[in-house]
Amino acid sequence: MEPLAGASGGTSEGSGGTSEEELRARRSLSFGSRAAEYAEHRPDYPGAAVDWALEPVRDRRPLRVLDLAAGTGKLTASLVGRADEVTAVEPHPQMRAELGRRVSGVVALDGTAERIPLPDGSVDAVLVAQAFHWFDAQPALREIARVLAPGGVLTAIWNLEDDRVEWVAALSRIQEIGPSYEKHHTRGLPVHESFAPSETRDFPHSHHRTIDSLVRTVGTYSLALIRDPEDRATLFERIRSYLRSRPETAGGEFDFPLVTHAVRMVRR
Repeated sequence: MEPLAGASGGTSEGSGGTSEEELRARRSLSFGSRAAEYAEHRPDYPGAAVDWALEPVRDRRPLRVLDLAAGTGKLTASLVGRADEVTAVEPHPQMRAELGRRVSGVVALDGTAERIPLPDGSVDAVLVAQAFHWFDAQPALREIARVLAPGGVLTAIWNLEDDRVEWVAALSRIQEIGPSYEKHHTRGLPVHESFAPSETRDFPHSHHRTIDSLVRTVGTYSLALIRDPEDRATLFERIRSYLRSRPETAGGEFDFPLVTHAVRMVRR
C-alpha cells in the first residue's frame, strides 16, 4: 500500500479520506492507546508462513532475526524458538510495553523502519507483519539492507480476510475497513537494487472468534479507531446484526477465514 513518510507504526490496513497525509498520520498513531485490545484480538500468523519467511536462512547458526514494527509481538512470539536471537523494533511505547509483557526473552528497541537501531549486517532475517504499508518504502529498504547480512532475507506478511468466501465478502462490504484478500492479495514489495526479485506465497489461516470478539477485532483496525464514537458504535451494531443473521456465525464460536499473504526478497 502507500508509503507513510517518516512514520513506521506497528500495524494495519488501507487508506483514504481528508488530507491523505494527515489521515494516514492519525491512523498510524491510533494503535498505541489500544495496545492491550490489539494484542488480545488480532490473529497470530500460521507457522508455515513463518517457516517460509525464514527458509532462505534457516541453516544459519546463530540465526539472528529482527521483527520490524513488531507491535505487541503477535509475530515475535512465533520467532522465539525458531531463531537463536530475536530482536523487536517498534516505535510506539505502549505497543512495545505490551510486547514486553507478552513475549519473554526478546530485546524490544525503540526505532522505525527508516532508522533501525542495529549495526550493519547484524541480522540474517527481517520480518515485517501487518506493517510494511506504513513505511517510507525506499528509505526503509535501504535501512533494512544495511542491517541484513549478505544473503539475508526480508519478508513482509499480512493477514487478510478471505472474502473469496461469500459470507466474509458480505461482511467486508458492510464494514468497508478490513484488510480483505480480494483488495490486497497483489500487495508486494517495491523493487530495490539491494534485493533480488520478490517471491510471493499465500497460506490458509483462520481466527477462532465469537460475534463479540470479531467485533473487537474490527475495533482494532485503524479506520475504526479514528472514527467518532457514535459512528463507530453504529458500525459495530451493523456488524453484529449481520453476524447474528448468518448460520456460519450465529451459533456461538466459529473460525473466521483468513489468508496470510507473504512476500520475501533476498539481499544481494
